[in-house]
Amino acid sequence: MTVQGNVECVDAKRLRHARQSLAVPFRVQADDGETISVSRLLRVLLGKRIVGEANWRDTSVLVKLFVARANTRHWERERQGIAALQAANLPTPAVVGAGRLEGGGHFLLTEFLAGSRTLAERWMGAQKLRAGDPRALEILLPAFALLGRLHAAGLIQTDLHLGNFLEHQGELFLIDGDGIELVTKGAEASRQTLDNLALLVAQLPLAWEACLDVLVAAYSAEQERLRPEPDALLLAIERAREQRLTHFLGKTLRDCSQFAVRGTTSLFTAVVRAEKEALAGLLENPDAAVASGQMLKDGNTCTVVRVDVGGRALVIKRYNLKSFRHALSRFWRPSRAWHSWVAGHRLAFFGIATPAPLAMLEERVGPLRRRAFLVTDHCPGDSLMQRLSPDREPDDEMATALIDLFEQFLRLKITHGDMKATNLLWHDGRIVVIDLDAMVRHDSHTAFVRDWRRDRARFLRNWPTHSALYRWLDANLPEAA
Repeated sequence: MTVQGNVECVDAKRLRHARQSLAVPFRVQADDGETISVSRLLRVLLGKRIVGEANWRDTSVLVKLFVARANTRHWERERQGIAALQAANLPTPAVVGAGRLEGGGHFLLTEFLAGSRTLAERWMGAQKLRAGDPRALEILLPAFALLGRLHAAGLIQTDLHLGNFLEHQGELFLIDGDGIELVTKGAEASRQTLDNLALLVAQLPLAWEACLDVLVAAYSAEQERLRPEPDALLLAIERAREQRLTHFLGKTLRDCSQFAVRGTTSLFTAVVRAEKEALAGLLENPDAAVASGQMLKDGNTCTVVRVDVGGRALVIKRYNLKSFRHALSRFWRPSRAWHSWVAGHRLAFFGIATPAPLAMLEERVGPLRRRAFLVTDHCPGDSLMQRLSPDREPDDEMATALIDLFEQFLRLKITHGDMKATNLLWHDGRIVVIDLDAMVRHDSHTAFVRDWRRDRARFLRNWPTHSALYRWLDANLPEAA
């Protein structure tokens, strides 16, 4: 590697082994001697691909650096995918340069659309809106329409998500040519396009299935041929969602671009990578953080405190070992922190409100687990015990939210395990579910129905049986059959 004008020139081997901490700016050099100066990282796919904003020939460009040992195939697929989009007259940023990197690897340069945002970025600000809200539809419908145009051109995007739609000056662009493929001929084409449409719907919270007619209408308006059959589409959405969930939950427990995970003989930690730096001090000494926090619960098996980190309110749950016998019972099992970490990410995946799980830590002796810690965002809302009066029925907003939550749990075969009203908070027009230690997503329908009935009965027991609220809940909350 060389340094020129205080900007380091980095080769493909160095980039291949780079972590998220790769410092910018840096330069790379093409095999023809030209240099590309990378000023900002947008995405790092560890050991494989780096995407960023760069300067090339005094022009701002988007650069993709393909640095895996076997990188030629993905580089060529990216070029071919973009060419296929352009041949079909579909909007995508134009390629302005491509070639080999000195010392191995490849690069691809496309025009940089300054001020653009992905739909994923726009969607972040709209996730709390109810399904069908016009403000959310304004974001989603153009994507479904553009997908209709893509399919009409005989193409699919195999890595279809909102991050692969880019909005610039009121126009929507398709990006990531690596995932663009030709649709096969015949009956297989219908299945491929149906599964691809289902994959886009599966990115959305479960409640959006009630708006399928509107989404599919935008998709179908762009082409006459592809008319998805509703029941087949629902089944395809279910398959796509479960595949995405399995993949996502696996990522929460391994080191990747989204999560920083580290395991030693004495400690296992998992933290949302974007939060790693902010939480470093807390995770270095979680007992000190607990000792300095505001006590919310001081139990034998669990201590819960509120702490402020960089002006942000967080909650730490420390799962204690109250006796040697208790320690023996927990040695061989994933901790309750581990369980809550996965359950929290599962709820968030389905669009069910819960305080964001930020980090999980288990103390270990080899393979044996000891104490554990869970760090989440703090929710400032009131519990439903405070918000609901036994003397009257809930207002329309609360009634809708209650029914929606129970219907989602019923649909997903999820039981909470401790359905006290204090474990459901009302915040920002949503019910936020907390205390996920005993949450289960069931494979067995029989076990689910048994535990669901317990959950439902426990929730109703929060209020007197003769009260107006109890009678309304019993009449309106769904029952498992």
